Parts: sequence; C-alpha cells; structure tokens
Amino acid sequence: MRAKAALLAGICFSAFPVAAFAQDTADQDDDADVIIVTATLRQADVQDIPLAVTAVAPETLERQGVVDIKTLSSISPSFNIQSSQTETQGTSIKIRGVGTTGNNTGLESSVGVFIDGVYQSRPGVALGDLLDLERLEILRGPQGTLFGRNTSAGALNITTRRPNLNRIEGFANATYGNFDFFNVQGGVSLPLAEGVAGVRLSGAYRKRDGLLTSSTGAESLNRDRYILRGQLVYEPTADLSVRIIGDYSKASENCCDAVIVRETELAPFFALHGLPRDGVEDFGPGAVQRRNSNGSSFNNSQRQWGISGEVTYDIASSTKLTYIGGYRNFRARSDQDSEFVNLNVYFSGNGADTGALTGTPNFPSNGGPIKTMTHELRLQGSAFSDKLDWLIGAYYSDEKIRETQAMTLGSAYQAYVSAFNFGGALGANPLLQVTRLGTGGTLAGIPGAAGIPITGGTAVNAAGDYAINQFGADSESFSVFTHNVFDLTDNISVTLGARYVDETKDGFFDQIAARSNACQAVVNAIASGRSAAFGATQANFLAATCFPFATSTALTLPGSTTLASSVATPPLSFLPREYNTRFKDNELTYTAQVAYNTNQGTLLYAGLSHGFKSGGFNLDPAAATTFAGGDPRFKSEKVDAYEAGIKTEFANGRIKANLAVFHMDLTDFQVLEFTGIQFITFNVDKAKSTGAELELFGRLDPYINLNLALTYADSRYPSDCADSITNPAVRPSAVRLCGASLTNAPKFSGVFGVTYDGPINDSGLGLLAAFNANYSSSRRTSTIPLDTNGLPIPFDIQEAAIKMNARLGLSLPNERFAIEAWVNNISNEVTRGITANTPLRGPAGARSRIGFIEEPRTYGLTVRTKF
Repeated sequence: MRAKAALLAGICFSAFPVAAFAQDTADQDDDADVIIVTATLRQADVQDIPLAVTAVAPETLERQGVVDIKTLSSISPSFNIQSSQTETQGTSIKIRGVGTTGNNTGLESSVGVFIDGVYQSRPGVALGDLLDLERLEILRGPQGTLFGRNTSAGALNITTRRPNLNRIEGFANATYGNFDFFNVQGGVSLPLAEGVAGVRLSGAYRKRDGLLTSSTGAESLNRDRYILRGQLVYEPTADLSVRIIGDYSKASENCCDAVIVRETELAPFFALHGLPRDGVEDFGPGAVQRRNSNGSSFNNSQRQWGISGEVTYDIASSTKLTYIGGYRNFRARSDQDSEFVNLNVYFSGNGADTGALTGTPNFPSNGGPIKTMTHELRLQGSAFSDKLDWLIGAYYSDEKIRETQAMTLGSAYQAYVSAFNFGGALGANPLLQVTRLGTGGTLAGIPGAAGIPITGGTAVNAAGDYAINQFGADSESFSVFTHNVFDLTDNISVTLGARYVDETKDGFFDQIAARSNACQAVVNAIASGRSAAFGATQANFLAATCFPFATSTALTLPGSTTLASSVATPPLSFLPREYNTRFKDNELTYTAQVAYNTNQGTLLYAGLSHGFKSGGFNLDPAAATTFAGGDPRFKSEKVDAYEAGIKTEFANGRIKANLAVFHMDLTDFQVLEFTGIQFITFNVDKAKSTGAELELFGRLDPYINLNLALTYADSRYPSDCADSITNPAVRPSAVRLCGASLTNAPKFSGVFGVTYDGPINDSGLGLLAAFNANYSSSRRTSTIPLDTNGLPIPFDIQEAAIKMNARLGLSLPNERFAIEAWVNNISNEVTRGITANTPLRGPAGARSRIGFIEEPRTYGLTVRTKF
C-alpha cells in the first residue's frame, strides 16, 4: 500500500501533475499525497526533508512528451540543458543558472546525473531515453556530501522501475508525429520465484527527421536511437536484496548544425579572393524561423553499455549495509563539416574528401571511449532510541578517456581566411602568394609588393594539411563521507555531513600524424623577417595557413630548432604543443542544516553547504600554450551555498506550497571559450547566484490538479570577477565577463499546468485533458558577452519566450488502453539555446554568428496499453 501511495503521490505532485484515472474517490486519503524520494539516500517524504527537490513520476513524463533529459526544462524552471556542436560532447546542464559551459570532454559537469545510484560522468552519457522509470528527482543546490563528484550546482537522481516479484506486468506505447517522428517503448516484468526473484526487460526505439535543413539539402537534429535494459532482483530473505542491471544503447544521428543568425559584412571579399561564392545562402532571423542552415555534414553517433549492481543487507534491525557498483563503456564519434558554411574550408573527422586531400584514406573520426568504474559502500542506521539517524560511506571511481581530434584543411581554407584577415587591401588572392615568402618565388598582383625578388620554388597552399591528435585523461577519485540527522526534540532536527575527496588525473596530448607545409612556410617567413614586405600583422599570415587543430607540433625554426621552445612568444604562441602532466587536488565538502517541523504540516529549514567540482585538462591542441610553462590544467571549482525554506500543506494535504531562498558564491568558476581558432579553458575568480523558488500544487477535486512553479535567479559574474587573473592569454576574456549574467541563466522562469484526469459521466471511459506553459525571461546565449573590441557581441540575447503544450486523451477502464493527441510548443516559438561566432568568419565588429536552435512545434498521436 505504501509503494502504491508513493507512486500515486508522485503522479499528483510532479511538475505537471496527472492523477491516475483508475483511482476511486474513496482512495483519495492523506497517504495518496505522500511523495517518497531518496534525495538523502534514505526513503523519505519529500515534504519532510530540508532540501529543494522536484519529484516527477513516469506517467507525468510520458504525458508531457518528456522522453529524455533534454526536455526536462518544461518540468522544472530551475533546470536548463543545452547542446552545441555535438550532443555527445557539447551538452551542458544548469540548475539555478549555474553549470559548466563548453564543448570539451576535459570539463566535467556541475550537475551530476545518477541512474540507479551510479554516476554518469558526462551529460552526453545520460542523453538516452527516460525508459521505464520509478521516479526522477531534480535536486537543487550543492549535493556533494551525499552524491559525491561534481554536484556543485545540483543533481539529477533517476531511479528505474524494479521487477515485480509477485505478478506478471507490462506496458507498451507507440507514438507518431510530424517530422515523421516514431517512438515505441515497451517492457515486461516476470517473477521467477514468487516473492523471491524476478526479471524486468524494457526497450525503446525513437526515429525522427531532422528539424534543421541546410541549403545543401542535408538535415540535422534528427533522431535514430534505441536502448535495451534488463534487470534481475533476488531477495532470498527479508534482510538481503540483490539487484543487477544491464543496458545497451546506440544512436546514429546528424547533430548539430546551426543557423547563421548574423552574416559578416566582409562577404563581398570572397569573390575578390577567388571563391565562386561565400558559402552562405540563408541567414538572419528569417533563417531561424525557417530553420535553414548552410552546413553539409554533421554525423554524431554513440554506443554504450553498462552494468551495475546493488546489494542491501540488514545487519540488524537498525543497521543496513549497501553496496552500489557500476561499469560503463561509452564511445562517441563525430564527422563534421564544422565551419557551418557550404564551402570546403575544413573538415573534422573522417570526411569524403579527406583521403583525396591528404593521401590518408583511413582518417579517423573524432571522439573516442570513456570507460568509468565506480564503487560505493554505505553503512547506515539509528541510535539513541532513534534520535540519531547516521550514515557513513566510502566511494571510489576510476575513469579512462581517450579522444581523437582529426582535422583537414580544405581547398577553400586559404582564400577563405584571406578574405577576413586581409579584406581587399592586398588585392586578389594574396594568400595564394603569401607562402612564397617561405619557399621563394616572385610576388605578383599584390599592391606594394609586386616585383619583390624571392627566387626559387612555388607557392604552397594549405589545402590538405592536417593533424590527427590523440588526447587522454586517466582519473581516480576516492572519498569518505558521513551524513547524520540528530533529533534534538520531537520538532527540531540538525543535519551534519562531510565528505573528504581526493582526485588524481593524468592527462596527455600526443600527435599521431600531421602535415603542415603551408604553416611551416609562413613560420619560416616570420622567423626570417620577410613577412614585413606586406605591411600586415604576422598573426594574419599565421591564421591564413596555421589552424591549431590541423597544425603539426613538429614545426621548426631556421637552423632546425623545434618550435616547442618558442611557442610561448607571440605571434607563435597559439600553435599546438604536446603535453603529459598530472592534476591532483583534494577538498573537504560539508553541509549543516537545522529544521523545525510544526506538527501541522509545515517544515521550516535553513542550512549551508560547501561543494567542489574537480579541475582537469583542456583537451585542445593549443591548451599547453595558454598558460606560462605550457600548463594545460585548470583549477577545481568551489561553491559555498546558503539556503532557507518552508514546506507546508493545507486542506488535508490537497494543497502544498514550498518556498526556498538561496545564495551561492562560486570561486574559480570554470569557463570554456572558443576564440575562433582554439578552445581556452580558464578559471574566473568569482561567480554568484541569488534567488528564490516557489512550488505550488493543488488537487482541486479528485480529478483536477493545478500546479505553479516559479524561479527567480540572479546568476552573474561580479564586477571584480577577474581581479587576480594576470595571464595575458586569458585576462581579456575574463575581464569581459565581469558584470554580466551567466550563460543561459534567465532571471525569471516558471511553469504552469492544469490537468483533468477522470471519468466521462458513467460511460466507463476516462478523459485526460492537460495544458501547461513554460516561461523564460531573456537570457544570454554566448560564453563571452563582449567582443574583443569591447562592444556587445551580436545576437547574444535570446528574448523572453512562452512555450505552451496541450494533450487530450481517452482511456478504457483501468487504463488498459488509451489514446492521446498532443502538441508541444503550440505557438511555434523557435528559440536559440547557444549562440557562438561562426569559425573563421569575420573579425571583431564584423563577425558572423551562429545559433543552435531549440525544438519547434511538434504534434502527434500516442497509444498506450498496460497489463
């Protein structure tokens, strides 16, 4: 009865509550409004724990079209998730405006994702379907004491449904919608020995056409993925439970092209430099509404499998031992024409033309494996006549990352970059002449340089130059922790917890192969002083032929001196350098809370916590050139958070209201910026988030539910956020952040929902009618708010938007069969999640800008059955 009550309550109190029609009015007792969660690693009523938690039932996720964590923003206004160039490596999760921004596997998330107690080390690992769940909990604020690694902003705690040991049960549903969307899910639970052992098998398949269409005819943002999961539960006695879970999933999709939201004013110079077109056929706000892009190839695939085990043993009536262990093997790959235009500028990974250009037919795809093993052991119980609820534990994880980054410069690269760096000042095709400076020849067709005698050789073109780079990071983390609740009186409790964390990471960058003929020629010209003949900056010459992702680490200076000892000196400082180094850190995280329960359905609480997110390595070819001494590391991020709240209920529990106020001070906040030629990772001295959250739910009658959730979060960089940063390679970027809001951190956000789920008179049929709306105020979508010229960067702000969803369905008694029509984003609000500079397309003040769009209007029909 308690488990059934918890499930029904989860349905009622989720962010868009949908009560079970099969429930009779007589069953609407107080227990039906109890929501059991495990946010404190103990089963407890969500109204009784001094934490800000949003609990969501699986029925709510299904009926609101939430099929993966990317669509959870419609459930909780404090939750935000976005993807950039790839979903597998470029996905970022934020809670209360705080999270890691970037497209770099070396960065770990500020929001930890846990599935059945097992940590998912990167958001991209957890992007599979939300299949056959028991519950989903969004924990807001630092959770490091109990959940361990990298939960400085919060955690997503997902629990899958266990096998039923007493009866056969199952479900199936199928959906068809626009964009040729097809989704099918199913599962069955079978008892092997009644009350002792059982298995549960479930699976899902999802396919959809692309949401974005390029001028080349290519599609992006499609879906083609499946997941299979199997479970075994064995409970030979009342004291022992063993659960083993295995899963396998695969996705082969095109992600993620972007719309050019702003074009550069320098596009007319393309023809001047010998290009038949500028590579952009549609751009601007109209292209956003039409969902039109200009790229040609964005293959992004992944496959993964994992196994986990959970053993619980009741040592005594008041003491329980729990072990949770897991292993996950995740492998991602991408092959992308990632300059986002319809020209052969450069290609990342294995493209159709890379072999012809380089003579290397077996060019590798970008990406690689992430292998993670975790172990956690907990002992918990009670003492002093249940006045003390104690917990101690230990945690260990071992992770190995290998990532290949391969890039080839295309036939248009040299002239393309020439148009932006030199404009029309040097005449036609100047960069086709530039490399004569390194190899000899006579300069011609360039004002002020014609006739300069440089004898011998022919011009070198960068087309076909390439690099295949291999990165690795081996990580070990060990921690011990404790979490204790003291009941000082029947109404007052104090919670004290702490965790000591020790992190060790070994990182490396090795170049497997490279060819940089054109770049070497320009380096020679600069070293010999011959580049002065053009009267242009040396950096422009380098950019025309040297792209760090496709540049050799074995470049030499005249006299056969390697460049490695000179790259710290401009203008050569952005060129790649191999590294092999170690990162090590440790931290004591802690929490302290006091709670007062009035015995009248009201809980008052206040507390503080200290969180920690590990540092690491920037997995970028030029990472070791960013800091003095060739150091590719960035520091750990820390947070001190303060929270107070009230949880209360009225009308015999039919109305619940929760309010939380919070403040977070972050130090050494991790930032990743793409400069146009490299990714720079650095730590900002300070960031902060201050705000309040309100959740209100009302069961107006047995079949009508209403909910409202509002979040105010002022998440920003203080005006003195970069005072201690002196490194000239990163200080300009850090200073431009100061005073700005954090990326994708709206100040105001909210969700509203109303649902009827009940009978149609005495017909025996059930009616489901649901409406919900999700509001977000304006928000920044770029990493850096100001360009290098000090002016606001174009198209940074995504204006406020309201997205509305609706669902209408009919069901047979006991919901044996149901059919539902639905529409999401009714008004077709096409918004941008992330905005960035189009690579290599324009300088400050004349940059082209790309936007990664969010889902437009979708609609369809779903049929369900269960047994």
